[in-house]
Amino acid sequence: MTKGLSLFEKRRRRNRTALRARAGNRPRLSVHRSGKHIYAQVIDDEQGRTLAAASTLSGHEGATANIAAATEVGRRVAEAAKAAGVTAVVFDRGGFLYHGRVKALADAAREAGLEF
Repeated sequence: MTKGLSLFEKRRRRNRTALRARAGNRPRLSVHRSGKHIYAQVIDDEQGRTLAAASTLSGHEGATANIAAATEVGRRVAEAAKAAGVTAVVFDRGGFLYHGRVKALADAAREAGLEF
C-alpha cells in the first residue's frame, strides 16, 4: 500500500493514524509549512469545520520564513482557538519533522494556553 510513496507522505500517514487513535473528541491543530510561509488551523474533524486559523500571510510584518514568524503564528492560533472555546487539541505536524519552525509554532501555542 505504501509502495511508491514519498518519505513525506509515509510520515504524514503514520502521524495521522497515531492521531486518530489518541485524539478522543479533541480538535486537531494542523500545521503546514512551505518555503515562505507557515499555516496553522484548529480543525473539528467530526463536523468538518475549521474553528481557528492563523498564518504568516496576514498580520505579520517582516520575514515570514523564520522561527520568529512561526512563534507569532503559534501564539495567534492559540488565541483564536481560546476565543472559539477550544483549550485542548492534538498536534498534527503532518509529514513535517518536529524541528525548527514546526517546533517553534507548537511551543508558542502551548505557552499561549493550548494543551497538547
